[in-house]
Amino acid sequence: MEKTTRRHFIKRAGMGMAAVPLSSFIGACSKSSPEKTKKEQTRLNLGMASYSFRNFNLEDTLAMTKRLGLQRIAFKDFHLPLESTEDEIKAVSEKVKNAGIDLYGCGVVYMSNEEEVHRAFNYAQTAGMKVIIGVPNHDLLDLVNRKVQEFDIELAIHNHGPGDKRYPTPESAYEKIGELDHRIGLCIDIGHTQRAGIDPSESAEMYADRLLDVHIKDVSAASKEGRTVEIGRGVIDIPRFLRTLLRLNYKGTVSFEFEKDADDPLPGVAESLGYVRGVLSVI
Repeated sequence: MEKTTRRHFIKRAGMGMAAVPLSSFIGACSKSSPEKTKKEQTRLNLGMASYSFRNFNLEDTLAMTKRLGLQRIAFKDFHLPLESTEDEIKAVSEKVKNAGIDLYGCGVVYMSNEEEVHRAFNYAQTAGMKVIIGVPNHDLLDLVNRKVQEFDIELAIHNHGPGDKRYPTPESAYEKIGELDHRIGLCIDIGHTQRAGIDPSESAEMYADRLLDVHIKDVSAASKEGRTVEIGRGVIDIPRFLRTLLRLNYKGTVSFEFEKDADDPLPGVAESLGYVRGVLSVI
């Protein structure tokens, strides 16, 4: 299927936006009514990967997430260190809840030894998280399998694209988990998937039975050299990917992970979110 370009998308939307500045389009999408936002997030559960705000503290991260109208977040340990005490974890979890945000998961969490596996599951359980977006060493998968069954917390393996020796592609993770509990699955990072030369829509469809989480973004090239750009400005066919998730009746979270502009990410995240909301309004 031919990639849907930004110009083609706006034309198809039939909203008279071709002559309107991009900033106005973003603003209109970001300021959608609560009813419209609720409808969009019912179709797909949009969320935030807090890595996007890695240079900001917890309070600012929650404030920006609320400003974007997102109600789900997965914490990178910048915002809740893995070494935190039980009381510290519970206090932060309560702060997130009071902000009206669901702390649904954490990640990416690297697991290189047994201690790190135990710590990750204890951390997630204490915080009330439903999923760990993780990268366990291959030799730890049996232990991970037991912990998933013990805690009833999902583990979504995250692919990191070319150069990643453990899980460069969704397939490289999928082939390791076939005999394991179905609560062990994939977090498909569509940017790294595209950088590996693989169509993210095809991966989502092929591995739908184990698709637990999604990191949504766009990249400048379908190669190792590709870098994060605002969604709609890169090479990924975002409308096709969103249509694929809807057709699959995907029930996990689609979290925005914006790796660009670490010191000023909010404009890029807002543009990306506006584009996705615009697509969801017309497909």
